[in-house]
Amino acid sequence: MKRELKENIIRNFFFFLASLSIFCLVGIAVVLIKEGLPILEEVTLGEFIFGEIWSPIFEPPAFGIFPIIIGGLAVVFGALTIAVPFGVAAAIYISEVAHPKEKEIVKPTVEVLATIPSIVYGFFGLVFMAPLVRDTFDIPVGLNVFTASIVLGIMAIPIIASISEDAIASIPNSIKEASYALGAGRWETIIGVIIPTAVGGISTAVILGFGRVIGETMTVALVAGGAAIIPTSIFDPVRPMTATIAAEMGEAAIGSPHYFALFGIASILFGITLTTNIIADILLHRFRRKLTGES
Repeated sequence: MKRELKENIIRNFFFFLASLSIFCLVGIAVVLIKEGLPILEEVTLGEFIFGEIWSPIFEPPAFGIFPIIIGGLAVVFGALTIAVPFGVAAAIYISEVAHPKEKEIVKPTVEVLATIPSIVYGFFGLVFMAPLVRDTFDIPVGLNVFTASIVLGIMAIPIIASISEDAIASIPNSIKEASYALGAGRWETIIGVIIPTAVGGISTAVILGFGRVIGETMTVALVAGGAAIIPTSIFDPVRPMTATIAAEMGEAAIGSPHYFALFGIASILFGITLTTNIIADILLHRFRRKLTGES
C-alpha cells in the first residue's frame, strides 16, 4: 500500500512538472503573439516580413525585417557548414574508431564545449577571430558573416557530435557484424552501413544544432557586425533577429510600434525554433522505431 502511494505521488509530481512545462510554453507563445500582433496595424504582414528596410526610429519609420532574417540565416547556414562535418566526424571517431581510453577523454572534452557560456565565445570571436579574419583577408572590418559563422559553428559542434554519437552507438552490433561477415572493412562498414542506418539520428542532431545556432544572442551581437542589411558577401556585417531584439529592446518605448515590431520578430523566431524542435522530435522517434523494428 505504501509502495503504491509513493508511486502515485511520484507519478503525479512528474505529471505536474510536465504540465507546468506545457503551460509555460503556451504562456510564452500567447505573450509573444499578443505583443507582436499590433505591429500589423502599422504594416501588413508581407511588408513586415519581406520589407528590405529596418529603421524603426526614423521618420517615417520602416519595419521590414527581411534583411534581419536573411542575415541570420546566412550566419546559421555558414555555422552548420562548419559544425556538421566536424560534429559528425567527431561522433564517428568517438563511437567507432577511438580506443576506449581515448573515448573516455575525447567525448567529455567535446561535451565540455557545450558548457562554456556564449559570452565567452563572443568575447573570443571579438578579440581573437575578428582581427585574424580582418588581417588574413585584408578587409576593413572582421565582424561579419564569416567570423560569426566560425564562432557559432564551434558552438554547435558539441550538440551535433553528442547526439550523432548516441545515434551511432545505438545501432545494434548485429548490423555491424553482418557487414563484417560479408567481407566489408571498418571504413566500408562505417560509410556504407553505419551512417545510412544512423541518418535519422544524425538528421535530428543537425536540426537541433540549427535551433541552437539560430537562437544564439550574445555571440552574434558581438561578432556579426550589427548592420541590418542584406549580405552580398560572407564578409558583410549583419544583424540577426536575436541580436536585433537584444540591442533595441532596451531603447524601445513600451507600447510603441518599435516595441511591437521587436515582439513580432521574437514571435517569428519562436515559431522557427519550435518548428525545428518538433521536426527533430519526429525524426528521433522514427529513428528509434526503425532500430527497434516497430511499425
